[in-house]
Amino acid sequence: MVSQISNSQARRLFMERQGLCDNPASKQSKSALLDLIERMGFVQIDSINTVERAHHMILFSRNQTYQKKHFDQLLEKDRSLFENWTHDASVIPTLFYPYWKYRFGRTEAYLLERWRKWRREGFEESFRAVLDHIRVNGPTRSRDMTKPDKGPNTGDTKKKNQGWWDWHPSKTALEFLWRTGALSVDRRDGFQKVYDVTDRIIPSEVLSQDIDHESFIDWSCRSAMEKLGFATPGELAAFWDGIKPAEAKIWCEDRLDKELAEVEVLSADGSKPRKVYAFEGITSQLDSLPTAPKRVRVLSPFDPLIRDRKRTERLFDFYYRIEVFVPEAKRQYGYYVFPLLEGENLIGRIDMKRQGTELFVKGLWFEPKVRASKGRLSALTSELDRIRRFVGCESLTFADDYLKSG
Repeated sequence: MVSQISNSQARRLFMERQGLCDNPASKQSKSALLDLIERMGFVQIDSINTVERAHHMILFSRNQTYQKKHFDQLLEKDRSLFENWTHDASVIPTLFYPYWKYRFGRTEAYLLERWRKWRREGFEESFRAVLDHIRVNGPTRSRDMTKPDKGPNTGDTKKKNQGWWDWHPSKTALEFLWRTGALSVDRRDGFQKVYDVTDRIIPSEVLSQDIDHESFIDWSCRSAMEKLGFATPGELAAFWDGIKPAEAKIWCEDRLDKELAEVEVLSADGSKPRKVYAFEGITSQLDSLPTAPKRVRVLSPFDPLIRDRKRTERLFDFYYRIEVFVPEAKRQYGYYVFPLLEGENLIGRIDMKRQGTELFVKGLWFEPKVRASKGRLSALTSELDRIRRFVGCESLTFADDYLKSG
């Protein structure tokens, strides 16, 4: 008989694995921050900065005593974290670097095949020169490697406003060498990556470790299952985005009724339960799952809780899409709208931004069955005031018509 996991249990299991059932007010040390990121797996980074960078928002939503300086120290001084690629640019525990070392070989063939079709010609010929330059000259930004294009028949420089496909060959080479392991990110200058050769960034005791194919597949699936709580093969493969769904499926099937069990997870909308895999004994742990903090919290659009939009809809009955690339006239909510979490429920979304010394709330939408009660609005205001202090704003203001209908 296939065991069932209730919708509430599934939410709390996933949230617990991702640090969202922890006490958000407990004092967080630098080592506790590293433990949290190792539990989560990685923290995505993104260039958009309407309120604060995505990685800081993700970590602050889990603990309001989070300190940016601890993150920077772990990444840039202690080298306990490194920056590379999961499904997107992310900060990852250095403990996992040996698996990226293996992954780089898979990435290299994929990127070469893809980028040869789209990138400007000549980037492959720049590999050796770029690598040699950095080894001799030290940490380097992409702008240090390129010269501006000259306008026709003039001595003036003219910056091209093209896409990633028209990057200068040396900029493409930097990105390729980073994505495939020869270079690592030393630090960020503003938000621009500063690269150095990997053996000056990654500790030698970690860099020297070698992983074989079987170990790579096993770790990719096993660690993803630990951080998701339950998953389909497709969800396992997508977590790190380093293996194929077919590889994850074989891994699951080989361990069924040994290490893994098939379970049914009930959906939030009452639709047909979804069959997934989980580690044996998972159902015996469900009654002891912690409850989620009751306070209202603001999530980054790149939070791992909502990264898999279809999983979010099944578990939380919450439809979310980021509208950054949607023309303004066609947006349903706003350019960069933050989901709202209350306990184990996603209750709405908020459009806000930092304007000088002011945190300005432009719009607030609660889900159809969620009341805009005084208590809930007060709890949200308290959270927004915590964010205001975190990002260094002096005031919190609301648009006159900020409260919208869903």
